[in-house]
Amino acid sequence: MAKFPWRKAALAAAVVPLIALSACSSQGGKPADNGGGAAAGQAASTSRIKVALITHAAAGDTFWDIVRKGAEEASSKDNVELLYTNDPEAGRQAQLVQQAVDQKVDGIAVTIATPDALKDVLKKATDAGIPVVSLNAGESVSAKLGAFTHFGSNEQLAGEAVGTRLAAEGYKHPVCVIQQQGHVGLEARCAGVKAKVPATEILYVDGKDMTAVQSTATAKLQASKDADVIIGLGAPITLTLLKSVSDAGSPAKVASFDLNADLAQKIVDGSVIFTVDQQPWLQGYMSVDALWQAKRGGFKIGGGQPVLTGPTIVDKTNASDVLKFAQQGVR
Repeated sequence: MAKFPWRKAALAAAVVPLIALSACSSQGGKPADNGGGAAAGQAASTSRIKVALITHAAAGDTFWDIVRKGAEEASSKDNVELLYTNDPEAGRQAQLVQQAVDQKVDGIAVTIATPDALKDVLKKATDAGIPVVSLNAGESVSAKLGAFTHFGSNEQLAGEAVGTRLAAEGYKHPVCVIQQQGHVGLEARCAGVKAKVPATEILYVDGKDMTAVQSTATAKLQASKDADVIIGLGAPITLTLLKSVSDAGSPAKVASFDLNADLAQKIVDGSVIFTVDQQPWLQGYMSVDALWQAKRGGFKIGGGQPVLTGPTIVDKTNASDVLKFAQQGVR
């Protein structure tokens, strides 16, 4: 698999079968996965602890199913009761963190897409002695807001990787589509692309409304005849952008960030030229496991630095291999 030679993090863990988890979601979503093909064995013999995983996931975004699946498998192994909640609205996500603090959980894993909205409540968590890790979004502010480590991809570097790849293949006028304005990770991705391909244009869409995403992107491609590639920052967005390209009759190619089984198949088929995978299953798994390790022995994974789970390029050369794992829901 093609990977960029930046900092790498490795994690070895015994894989054991999933046990029933106590999990909830503020917006529905995929039910807790109480199975999953793990090997025979049993959960850790340590005392059961309670961990809250709180994300900014929007309903229907398959990326978060993968994060949650990793978290559930780690919870099973570590004898953790996992409380999963999510809300894409920053203020409501902060309320979910407050609820976890009030419940006196043993650890909090949180995405920090909107740092200003979460900084006060995260201080309440750390003041209460609750260990915090961040994942997916907020690498640059994670330590400042009290998390002892962060699991995710460096989004600026990931964006630069995409820009470097596009420039090498001769693309000059990308359109980078951001589905949540103000999300620090998404903004960094497009900034990274633009750093390598200066003519990159930013297009903001409402990621909670795929019909609006499709029509907005279609209009942009119809108006921008020189756009030669359009970039989605998430698999569902990218799959919608394929429809926009067709609707607009545009010659633009499609590239992406993130992955699911449908997108992996589109890369195999040649409809999408490549994606940058940040390996979200690892983000969920490692976040829960790190909090258990902190409880188990006072361990602090990462040495005060972010633990990188990406970026990893998936293109025509390796998409077939990745597809089988995507179909299992772990890529």
